[in-house]
Parts: sequence; structure tokens; C-alpha cells
Amino acid sequence: MGYDRSTSMFSPDGRLFQVEYAMEAAKRGWTMVGVRAVDGVVIVAEKRKTSPLIDIGQLEKVYMVDEHIGAGFVGFGSDGRILIDYARLLAVQYRFVYGEQIPVEYLTRQICDLMQVYTQHGGVRPFGVTLMIAGVDDTGPKLYVAEPSGQYISYKAHGLGQGGGQAIEVLQREYRDDMALDDAILLGMKAVASVMEGKPTVETLEVGAVDTATQRFRKLSKEELQKFLEKLGV
Repeated sequence: MGYDRSTSMFSPDGRLFQVEYAMEAAKRGWTMVGVRAVDGVVIVAEKRKTSPLIDIGQLEKVYMVDEHIGAGFVGFGSDGRILIDYARLLAVQYRFVYGEQIPVEYLTRQICDLMQVYTQHGGVRPFGVTLMIAGVDDTGPKLYVAEPSGQYISYKAHGLGQGGGQAIEVLQREYRDDMALDDAILLGMKAVASVMEGKPTVETLEVGAVDTATQRFRKLSKEELQKFLEKLGV
């Protein structure tokens, strides 16, 4: 039987191989780390210049979804962009209907509902990405990871991509529940830097954060990134 070819057919030991393949595809992405602090949440992403002709300044790994939510992904770029656009549409529709910002977990659940549908129908394939969603709402800072299976998990800190495992080791060693946002940014950058082949620079890191005071997601400027790199001693 072609258990590994069918999207919706379980193997005798209860596995959906196409979903597992999608998760493996996501693991091939560049490293990404998320850290939740008491006053905000941050996503730190690695950027690589795979060719001297690439304009690395135009590479985008972290995206604004709504004013209070940012997201990143590892895996197939085209799949990830579709889900980012879908998330933005959900946020706009929610604000139009209810007159308020969308809760972070509700947005994550809606995205995962779509991802799950693509695991149970023939003629389609699962999304080959894992999403990291970071935001602040009335219940505080939130960090979620959405997998190709449609499952989502809330994390205090997590790592994704090729260097995700090694980055998680750094997070497990140094994460504290009482971390301020600036400390979380430093830890996220340190975790990503620990798996990079070369020295991290303002060109090879992308950082997006949202704080509880403003509930506004923004990307750090090169000047801000340089200051954090100096604090890390790199």
C-alpha cells in the first residue's frame, strides 16, 4: 500500500507519512527562535546569503500580521507566505466584524484549522512549514508554534529549523520566567548566534518584538541590532 503517497491514509502503525515529510521539510529551514518575556515577546530569525548576488537586505523572515502580532516560519517560503497572508486576512476580518484586535490564540487556532484540513483530503498536500506566532493581547504576551499537522503549542521559548535543537539547549539553560523583553531579545539572539556558521551581524539577523506597554509589533532597526550584538560581545 502507498501509505507514504496518500495524504489521508494511515499506515498500520498509525502514522501519516505526508505529514511527517512536511515536518521534515520545515526542519530544513533556517534557524528561528522565539522567547516570551514578562513584558513582551520576541522572534529572532537567521538570514543566510546563499549567493553573492542575493540582496540580503530584501530577505524577510519575520512578518507583521496585525498591529499586535508578528510571525515567522521555517520551511517552504511559498507555503509560509500563503499562511502569513491568510493570517493577515483573518486579523482584518476580525477587526472589521468585532471592532477590536484579534486574540493571539484565536488567530493561531484558525490558522491551524486550515493547516489540518490539508492533512485529510486527497489531491492536496500538507503545508511544508512550521509557524511561530508571537503577540500581545489582553491576556498578556503569547508565543505559539503551529505545526504542519494543525497542532499548536504555547511556549515560553522555542527554537525551529536546522539549528532548532541546539538553540533549544541554550534556551533551556538560560531562560528565566522573570525575563524582561530586552533580556529575551538578547537570549534569542544568543541562541540563534550559537548555531550560525559565521559571526552574526545586523545583516544576518532579523528581530521582531511586541511589548505589553504599546501592544505594537515592530522590527528592530540595524542600529538597535548593533547595540544588542555589542552587548553579546560579537
